[in-house]
Amino acid sequence: MADTTNNIKHVASPLARQTLQDADLTRPVAGGRPIRLLPWLQVVKIGGRSIMDRGRDAILPIVDEIRKLLPEHRLLILTGAGIRARHLYSVGLDLGLPVGSLAPLAASEAGQNGHMLASLLAPEGVSYVEHPTLNSQLAIHLSAARAVVGSAFPPYHHHEFPTSRIPHHRADTGAFLLADALGAAGLTIVEDVDGVYTTDPHGPAGDQAQFLRETSAVELAKLPGTLPVDRALLEVMATARHLERVQVVNGLVPGRLTAALRGEHVGTIITTGARPVA
Repeated sequence: MADTTNNIKHVASPLARQTLQDADLTRPVAGGRPIRLLPWLQVVKIGGRSIMDRGRDAILPIVDEIRKLLPEHRLLILTGAGIRARHLYSVGLDLGLPVGSLAPLAASEAGQNGHMLASLLAPEGVSYVEHPTLNSQLAIHLSAARAVVGSAFPPYHHHEFPTSRIPHHRADTGAFLLADALGAAGLTIVEDVDGVYTTDPHGPAGDQAQFLRETSAVELAKLPGTLPVDRALLEVMATARHLERVQVVNGLVPGRLTAALRGEHVGTIITTGARPVA
């Protein structure tokens, strides 16, 4: 009788008995581009400090603009944290809390901003959902409503990488990771500046700031000083699988978000490391 024990206990696979840490071995299996799960989705990240902290004068016009955009697009709207998270960082650092404890606390403010935004869009059937729901049930929520709101913070929490005393994977990074993983049509980052400058236009050397209409993640990483996006975002852009570009626009200027979602160049376009499909 033929010995079938081996065939029963072992499943034939290109990765069988191999280490997944060896890129040469995994490349034939994982080297291709993954399928796009939601290729019709537009992801919009709303700044916490730049937009939400400004109150009704900034938020209500954005809400009205989003409301008018719903017939055109299906949206995943992600909110960042603002000044309350910075106060939390200050207190947490003074108490000696580790970076992994600060991350979920700051993320809670991003969630609060999301709840407020979703409440304003509730008449249109928009609701706030937590990360586990985004991961497993986003498609069904978007079949029931034209938009869903969530937190832009990545759910690393206590697993945050210990390379800084402040969590460096924040809202911009989380929004990009989610948009790229879903294979979304695009990501638009809404801030309070027209885009990216060579230096902070609101800082001491603001009069010397030069506007960058288009740049790359590689070039931005070389710029010193502060940027309107997280520096960790530039790192994850290098390994993007789907998103070839991200646009940063000024949410305080009416119509900028609408134009960006329609494919117009109205801010700063940052190209990523993703290659166009041949």
